[in-house]
Amino acid sequence: MTPTEPDQQPAPPSTSEPTAVVPDHASAAAAAHQEHPHPVRWSRYVAVGDSFSEGLWDPYPSPDGTPAPEGVESDAVQRGWTDRLAETLSARRVAAGQTPLEYANLAIRGRQLRPIIAEQLPVALAAQPDLVSLVGGGNDILRPNADVDLISEALEDAVVRVRATGADVLLAAGFKAGGALSFTRGRVGVFNTNIWSIARRHGAYVLDLWGMRCLGDLRLWADDRLHLTPEGHRRVMNGALVGLGLEPDDADFDVPLDPAPPLPFVDKAKADAEWAKVHVVPWVQRRIRGTSSGDGRAPKWPEPTSWPHA
Repeated sequence: MTPTEPDQQPAPPSTSEPTAVVPDHASAAAAAHQEHPHPVRWSRYVAVGDSFSEGLWDPYPSPDGTPAPEGVESDAVQRGWTDRLAETLSARRVAAGQTPLEYANLAIRGRQLRPIIAEQLPVALAAQPDLVSLVGGGNDILRPNADVDLISEALEDAVVRVRATGADVLLAAGFKAGGALSFTRGRVGVFNTNIWSIARRHGAYVLDLWGMRCLGDLRLWADDRLHLTPEGHRRVMNGALVGLGLEPDDADFDVPLDPAPPLPFVDKAKADAEWAKVHVVPWVQRRIRGTSSGDGRAPKWPEPTSWPHA
């Protein structure tokens, strides 16, 4: 989930590692990164977090190669900005004559920050990575009783644990939400301030989602208005490269889209009502039942693997 997102519908328990047909991004990426021959310092990257890092809704094709619907909920294995970042870092390593990057993704949708730290971080550190992306807190911030300072303290403790191993940490400053989620802006603003302070104290990197102008456009968001489309994830991946002190693949990644034609008031009202019915009501029902969209789910890439995934 994003720093301002609710959970999605619960999925059936996963009994095995997900299967997906992964397009041959490696060849295209390698060609694109011939202009980046400089060595990449990281050799093993592990992502931990919620649905934002799991990659909703940026799907891989189905096992038979059929394209999965983009920007909407589906059973497809999701790609997302973290998989895209791993592909880019690996392609740059190969272009510089290094071995491919090893990558694992432990993120599970619906997770709040403390479960992410308790369940995913020990597994991540056991893999001995030299880069960990630790992004969470959005599901916490949506709760009415959220204590942003306590959440921030838990995050800082986790950053200290990772940095003690010698690994680098990539954090993310939360999105600047609009519309029905505008109520989160104050909390996210405080959280982001704490994140920048944590990064300064402990030498962490920050993906500045709040500062990405392009993300104010709903066309980069899925129909649930809480997760990104493939194009949104592509742009965030470039933002992550910048956050890591690297050149982006696309220098124009944060250029806003061309203005969209204004939506008539009646059409907007109908779309808002449909969004509330399809996405908000189920989220509230899960809160009442005490369930999560991530219940029964396993990480999509639990072990570090030479990337791209075969």
